[in-house]
Amino acid sequence: MDRIPPRDGYGKALLRLVETDERIVVLDADVAKSTRTEWIKTAKSKRFIDMGISEQDMVGTAAGLALSGMIPFATTYSVFLAGRAWDQIRTTVLYSGCNVKLAGAHAGINVGPDGATHQAMEDAGIMRGLPGMTVVVPCDAIETEKATMAIAALNGPAFIRFGREAMPVVTSEDTEFELGKARLVSEGDDVVIFANGPMVYEAMEAGQELLKGGIHAMIVDVHTIKPLDCECIVNAARKTGAVVTAEDHQDIGGLGSAVCECLSGEYPVPVIRVGLHNTFGESGQAGELMEKYGISKSHIISAVKRALELKR
Repeated sequence: MDRIPPRDGYGKALLRLVETDERIVVLDADVAKSTRTEWIKTAKSKRFIDMGISEQDMVGTAAGLALSGMIPFATTYSVFLAGRAWDQIRTTVLYSGCNVKLAGAHAGINVGPDGATHQAMEDAGIMRGLPGMTVVVPCDAIETEKATMAIAALNGPAFIRFGREAMPVVTSEDTEFELGKARLVSEGDDVVIFANGPMVYEAMEAGQELLKGGIHAMIVDVHTIKPLDCECIVNAARKTGAVVTAEDHQDIGGLGSAVCECLSGEYPVPVIRVGLHNTFGESGQAGELMEKYGISKSHIISAVKRALELKR
């Protein structure tokens, strides 16, 4: 299985977009090499703006470009985009209805050695709570490319979140992708695992282990957490009667919270959330951190068994 950084998918999509749509302009906050927007700087320098370490100015400038008819992609590390520029995102972009695309790179604990200050573990929740925002968390480089193309075509603000580390590619060019529609990865009738980002691969690995013990887990890639595909979530909960959510994010505010909000009003069943629990991360290798902070496949397996106990 190939391993490719999701940010490569973002860079590939931007290269396609600047070649096909003269309205596309890419902004970056002095991390272009890391976010792959450097590829645009090299290929189409007139469509690239390096704003320096000035995230708030970058978002404000993006809003102005959008009001002028451009489609700006404002890109930086997710922890700085969602944190430092929150007021500009809320008021200048969303309240004003600007067609700005926000790209949060280096998201999640699997950023690894950069440590707690750079590990965006709250960003999806911050963005999901904002009126009018579309929030997408793709699972690999190919899905990141497709998601970037999709939000470019969307008439309205959107936030896409992706990691730094090379991740297993679990989709293909033929895999269906539609904003707002969850994707069935595998069938099962004992429990359903809703996952996004790098946790889709972890869920798939967990599913294979569970199958050895006779547990058939349905796995669903919920790449869009706003708008949430509540119909899919309810149908899966009806079929299985037990739910696990898995995300590289705090276990509140993101996918787990969104799924609970959906099911509590439609079809309440046991839900066990796999995510960081009220903690910051630390420096370390991605795999080590995922294990220590409870979001590896082994923790998904444990969560499934707890969900099944509650189901009975």
